[in-house]
Amino acid sequence: MPLLVTPADLAGLVRSSARVRILDVRWRLDRPDGREDHLDGHIPGAVFVDLERELARPGRPDEGRHPLPATADLQEAARRWGLDDGDVVVVYDDGNSVSAARGWWLLRASGVADVRVLDGGLSAWVEAGFPLEGGEVVPERGHVTLTGPTAGILSADDAAAWPENGVLLDARAPERYRGEVEPIDPVAGHIPGARNLPAEVLLDGSRFRDPAALAAAFGAVGADGTAPVAAYCGSGVTAAHTALAGALAGIDVSVFPGSWSAWANTPGRPIATGAEPSDVTGVV
Repeated sequence: MPLLVTPADLAGLVRSSARVRILDVRWRLDRPDGREDHLDGHIPGAVFVDLERELARPGRPDEGRHPLPATADLQEAARRWGLDDGDVVVVYDDGNSVSAARGWWLLRASGVADVRVLDGGLSAWVEAGFPLEGGEVVPERGHVTLTGPTAGILSADDAAAWPENGVLLDARAPERYRGEVEPIDPVAGHIPGARNLPAEVLLDGSRFRDPAALAAAFGAVGADGTAPVAAYCGSGVTAAHTALAGALAGIDVSVFPGSWSAWANTPGRPIATGAEPSDVTGVV
């Protein structure tokens, strides 16, 4: 099944007889609640998904800023979005697909078989000349059954041991990875042994680079798929974007949802700064 769709692909799906559910996951660090933007204009039929409250839950500091929701809570939310078993689900945001990827990854990990991301997001839809609509979309309640995420999810202890047996990728900006700045979490630096693969390296503007270029970017930091690959970021959102990029390149990427926000808030966890000896940040 395809992982990405173009605006024309999505329009074709909507016109077809396939049951399609479109989810609007607009979220940014500086604007975490995208509901007002959604109400102002969204892809026709799209249901707003609240990343902070539906794709995450409140938690302790050592669980990170975006702990995974309980399976029952996510299933209830998915049913409010109108999801049924067998639906084609298309997720989008208004940026570079980072928040959309959180929805993609979590729903896939929870047993939804066909989840796709609109490459380029809302701007690509508008640039292609397709219309928007305003207001709230309240679909008929769905009956989807979710299994709960199990495989491909790392705990903090898993992340600590991962560099011994595989490649652990840090998806944050290089200056945060090196510990030069830390605008959000209490400690700067990275998990010892992690290698830096910033999310921007995986993009061409707001769209994903082609699979060969993505494979080269992963390979440049030693994550060519011959050893297990996992990713983390600040709070577990951008790491899902890395997992999607890996899937496009044919590389399976596990995710540490707690990410740096959990690691930095856990007393006793070791902290590394600077570049790792094996790190080749920026080489693509």
